[in-house]
Amino acid sequence: GSHDTMTYCLDKNSGVSGNELKLVKFLNKCMPCIVHPIIMKWSTTQVLTVTEQLEAGVRYLDFRIAHKANDPSMNLYFVHMVYTTVTVQDILWEVLRWLETHPQEVVILACRNFDGLTKKLHCHLIACIKEIFQCKLCPRNVSMRSLFSSFLRMIYYANLHPAVWRRELNLTVMSVELWDNSRDTTFLFSSKEYLMCHLIFVSEKFFVAGINLTENLRYILVHPFGSLKKMTLQSLPCLKIWIKQQYPGPRKECINIIAGDFIGNNDFVKDVIELNTKI
Repeated sequence: GSHDTMTYCLDKNSGVSGNELKLVKFLNKCMPCIVHPIIMKWSTTQVLTVTEQLEAGVRYLDFRIAHKANDPSMNLYFVHMVYTTVTVQDILWEVLRWLETHPQEVVILACRNFDGLTKKLHCHLIACIKEIFQCKLCPRNVSMRSLFSSFLRMIYYANLHPAVWRRELNLTVMSVELWDNSRDTTFLFSSKEYLMCHLIFVSEKFFVAGINLTENLRYILVHPFGSLKKMTLQSLPCLKIWIKQQYPGPRKECINIIAGDFIGNNDFVKDVIELNTKI
């Protein structure tokens, strides 16, 4: 999986999203030439496009969806501090094109955030998903075994909006998530193991392990020439060791999906896929 999948195309001219800290928005407004480049460095988690990520082996896409404030149109974008240059609809079509050339693949779209989305915009997004993927959407109560044996419906749609999505799409949420945010990789892995041992897992659900280091304002100020990419790449050797120690499967200590930042670097995808040989 890729964490914050769409940050490779963040808009350099975009304003800060409405959900960010007031201090960040104020600083960006007062000193855009200084603050905005810093925001871009610490917001970007991927460099490969969606198609490139899928070609690399990613099958879990982390979509943070939003509607721009004061935008009269129905256009929806992706967001991570700032908005993307491409719309959600364009990317859904891109995913469909890839699926049509890879008919034996399953892709999980994990949609979340929904910043600024009204019920009308939620319904608009649902309509777009139905129109684009049609029979490729996985219906309720279809097991992974029957899904792979039939190759008829190739999309799982995870993390649905509780008030609208489950009713409209008639799907079952298929993931349980744990996202660790820490700049100390030693603490990150030790806390993660502790939390995993104390989670209550539901039968037939996926467990998504997201390992992503996250900065705060103080850390950025202390490291003015740093970036999220630099911080992440430094932790990759530790991450590689941790991945190789994991096991996939239905037991509560197992991991089914691992999502990370900058998935094109190191052997992240290869190491995750090779865990299947342990089954």
